[in-house]
Amino acid sequence: MTRTEILTKLAHSPEERLLLSRVWDKLELARRGVPGHTPFLSTAQQDIASQLISAAGHPRHLFSGGWADAERKICAFLPDWQEEELWESPLTALHCTWQSEDKLSHRDFLGAVLGAGLDREKVGDILVGEGQCDLIVFEEIAPYLLQNLTGAGRARLRVKQIPLPDIQPPPLQVKTIHDTVSSLRLDAVMATGFSMGRSKAAELIAGGRVELNHRPCLKTDRTVGEGDVLTCRGLGKCVVREVGGLSKKGRTILTMERYL
Repeated sequence: MTRTEILTKLAHSPEERLLLSRVWDKLELARRGVPGHTPFLSTAQQDIASQLISAAGHPRHLFSGGWADAERKICAFLPDWQEEELWESPLTALHCTWQSEDKLSHRDFLGAVLGAGLDREKVGDILVGEGQCDLIVFEEIAPYLLQNLTGAGRARLRVKQIPLPDIQPPPLQVKTIHDTVSSLRLDAVMATGFSMGRSKAAELIAGGRVELNHRPCLKTDRTVGEGDVLTCRGLGKCVVREVGGLSKKGRTILTMERYL
C-alpha cells in the first residue's frame, strides 16, 4: 500500500492522521540512511505508531522512554548502517527538589513545564516522589529547563541534570479490587474500579473523559474483557486482571487493580 492508503486505513481522526504522517516522515528518513525519532508518544499514540510500522513492513525501530517502565516513549528509526547497540538516546533526566512542605503532584509539574513554554510532546514521564521529582526530557531542551523551570505549584524548585540510570521512580501504589458486576459493560466495570456509582461512570464516559485500552470510548455498553485498561482523566487507571465465573447471585466475579 502507498503512504496515503496506509494513513487513510489507520487514522480515525485528523489528529491521528497528522501523528501517523509525522511518524512516516521519520521512517522514510531512516530508509534513506538518516536516523531519526518521534516526539514523546502516549501509550495510545505508541499503539497507533506500531500499527503503521507493521503496515510499512516492520522497518528497524525501537521505543524508548528513558527507563524500564516508562509510559511515554519516543520511537527511534534506525538506518541499515546503525546497530541498535550503538544507538545513542537523545533523552536525559532532570532531578527536581524543593524545601517547602508542599506536596506537589504530577499536575503541578506538568503545569510548570507547559508554563515554561514547552509542548507536552517534549517531555516524557514525570516521576513525582516524596519531596522530589524526575523529569524525562530531550537532551536538547535540558539547558532551557534548567534555566526556566524555577517553580511548581507554590514551591520553588532546585533543578539539576542527572544521568538516566540515576532516576528515582516512586514506588508503585496499586490497590487490588475483588468484586462482582452485573455485566461486563464499560460503565459497570468502571464503577467498580473507581468506586463510584454506575450513573456517575456513565456520565464520565459520555463526557469524553474515559479511555478503553488507551483509546477514547464514548459507549457505556462497550464490553470489557480480561487484560483491558480503563483510564479516566483526573482519576487514574484500572486494569482488569481476571474475569472469573458467576457468583451465586449470577453476577460476574472480577479482580481489578487500580493504580493510585
